[in-house]
Amino acid sequence: MNAFMTALIRHRKLGEALEVFEECLDRDVVSWNAMMAGYLQFSYAEVPGFLCRMNSEGVTPDFFTFASALTALAALSDLEMGVQVHARAVKSGHGKEMCVGNSLVDMYLKNQRLADGFRAFDEIPWRDVQAWTQMAAGCLSCGEPSKALGVIGEMREMDVKPNKFTLATALNACANMASLEEGKKVHGLRVKLGDDADVCVDNALLDMYAKCGCMDGALGVFKSMKDRSVVTWTAMVIGYAQNGHAKEALEIFSRMRLDRVEPNYITFICVLYACSVGGFVDEAKKYFSSMTDVYGMHPTEDHYACMVNLLGRQGRTKEAEELILEMPFQPGLLVWQTLLGACELHGDVETAMRAAEHALKLDNKNPATYVLLSNMFAGKSNWDGVGMCRELMESRELKKIPGSSWIEMNKGHWLPRAPDGVM
Repeated sequence: MNAFMTALIRHRKLGEALEVFEECLDRDVVSWNAMMAGYLQFSYAEVPGFLCRMNSEGVTPDFFTFASALTALAALSDLEMGVQVHARAVKSGHGKEMCVGNSLVDMYLKNQRLADGFRAFDEIPWRDVQAWTQMAAGCLSCGEPSKALGVIGEMREMDVKPNKFTLATALNACANMASLEEGKKVHGLRVKLGDDADVCVDNALLDMYAKCGCMDGALGVFKSMKDRSVVTWTAMVIGYAQNGHAKEALEIFSRMRLDRVEPNYITFICVLYACSVGGFVDEAKKYFSSMTDVYGMHPTEDHYACMVNLLGRQGRTKEAEELILEMPFQPGLLVWQTLLGACELHGDVETAMRAAEHALKLDNKNPATYVLLSNMFAGKSNWDGVGMCRELMESRELKKIPGSSWIEMNKGHWLPRAPDGVM
């Protein structure tokens, strides 16, 4: 019966597997684990209730039960229940088993509980490369890149050989720290790994050099790569742009098209940002139009925000506002805040007030709008306006630090953060 349930789950027939489970009169822990595995594949949200039912029916969980439950709770970011399962796993003697320990570490790290993650990690009696890499990646996701490198260093001291995922994690940590020295050390490990590495490692290596401001190193990696994905080309475009080389960024994009590599949405964000860096308005308009005319893509709010930013930075705030009003969908907070930032730069109070009005209608609790408006008033020595913005922020209990999805780059340019794993 258990084998039949497992076969149904493998064929994506979870509902039928559950019917078999419910009709089974002699269910054992393996039966429960089979259903738990099915929920892990197709419905994380069912796991907590299923685990409680298992407990109420007096079924004693084994190591697989605990590992599966913790994996689901990690995905659900359910720390409270995760701690309860942890306590029960320890009490039952399964807390130090490798698969349970790894799931515990994952659960704590997914909940940004780095110290608890380290404690659970230290309890694992035998740690393989996957366990070490998971811990290092967790440090990185918790905003501690130096600790991530520390974990990988300790792993090497324990004579555990890094794999491609370890190297990608280490390179991302070096990129976050802008540590070229550490990055070159990891580059040496990548050379030793040889053919066991893949395009993802080389993309991370290229990105590390670019984020450290070493475009010669990035170009060297790029030229050495046999397999260049769209991520590879996009990383080169944004690398050049972020380092102030707008012309080179657009040249790379031209080469990308000659190589018949299809650009994606992120690529065009980076291309438009490169145009903003170089002040290439006409070129940006051509690229923006080509998204629809050549590639059949529909520009998103991020792409419109790039265009608004480019026009605004060139002092063409009225034209930027017209572009927003012509958008084929409802303009969001991002584009209005972008326009407001450009108005601040050029002191266009009239357009700024309209942009702020739209932004506040969409979200009157986002502090970035008030900060941008206040800065513009300050630039005009309008201290009454500054005071008004501060009073509004205080009355709405808002912090001064903006929660924008855009980061300010050098020379007043802006760039949206790319999603994890893209660049």
